[in-house]
Amino acid sequence: MGTGERSEKIRTYNFPQSRVTDHRIGLSLHRLDVVLDGDLDELTEALAAADLAALTATSG
Repeated sequence: MGTGERSEKIRTYNFPQSRVTDHRIGLSLHRLDVVLDGDLDELTEALAAADLAALTATSG
């Protein structure tokens, strides 16, 4: 879990490598053009899975 500070990175878009990285879950996708076109399914599914795993871990 992050600190919520303004300087904390959430996501990085690397155009030369066609990569988007979500730093909260450590996911890198090498399909930046697809993400920018609005296809966020893989990203949102990974975020939901990480959230569920975190909730499961804290609830015992």
